[in-house]
Amino acid sequence: MIEFRGVSKHYGAGDVGLDQATFSVSREEFVFLVGATGSGKSTVMRLLIKELEPSSGTIRVAGRDLADITRKRVPFYRRNVGVVFQDFKLLPNRTVYDNVAYALQVTGGTRKEIRHKVPDILRLTGLSTKLHNYPDQLSGGEQQRVSIARAFVNHPPLLLADEPTGNLDPETSIDIMRLLYRINRTGTTILVATHDQAMVDKMRRRVLELSHGQIVRDEAAGLYARDETTREFAQRMRSPSIRPPGL
Repeated sequence: MIEFRGVSKHYGAGDVGLDQATFSVSREEFVFLVGATGSGKSTVMRLLIKELEPSSGTIRVAGRDLADITRKRVPFYRRNVGVVFQDFKLLPNRTVYDNVAYALQVTGGTRKEIRHKVPDILRLTGLSTKLHNYPDQLSGGEQQRVSIARAFVNHPPLLLADEPTGNLDPETSIDIMRLLYRINRTGTTILVATHDQAMVDKMRRRVLELSHGQIVRDEAAGLYARDETTREFAQRMRSPSIRPPGL
C-alpha cells in the first residue's frame, strides 16, 4: 500500500525532514510511526497526501508513483486517502452530520450517496445520537470520532492518523484506537503517527521509528491475535501494560 524508496525531504536553512527513508507498508496492515518531535513523522504524512514533494527518492501508494500525479489530479488521489488530525479540524458552524457530509460533497458525492453513507458511518463511529450537534457541544473524544467518520466516509483503502489521541485522556484514547482497529478490520490500511509510547506498547502492532529523518527501527512489537474482536481488543487495551520482551 505504501512504499518509500530512498526518500529525502530538505527544507530551507538546511533543515532535514527525511533522510534516505526506505520502508513499505502492506495492504491491511496497522502500523505505528513513532519518534521525537522533529524526527520526520509529520513530513511522512504530508508527503503521503502530496502536501509536500520529496527532494529525492520515490513514493508509491497502491502501486502508483506519486510523482506522476499532477496538481489537478491531487483531489482525486486524496479521495482514496483518509486523514485524521490531532486538532480535529472540524467546521465549527456545521453539525456532525454536515461535517461528515461535507467530505462527500467536496469529492463530488451525490445527495443519494450522502443520505446513504453518512448515517452508516455515524453508526460505525458511535455518533448516531449526535448528528444534530455542533462541534462545541461535543467532548474531545466525540470530536475526534467525527474527524474519523469524515476521513472514513468514502471507505478509503488508506487511513493516516497524525497524533489522533494527542489531546485526549487515556480512556478516551483507548476508545479512539478501538475505532481505528475496527476500521482496520474492514480492510483499510492504517498508519498512525504518535508520541504515546504506552498506547503503542499495548497495541502490539508493527512500529516504525524515526530519528533525525531516518528509519532507525522497524519491528513487529510483540504477538497479537489477528482475529481479535473489537471487544477483546478493548479488554486487552485496558489491562495492565506489559512491555513485550526485548523492547
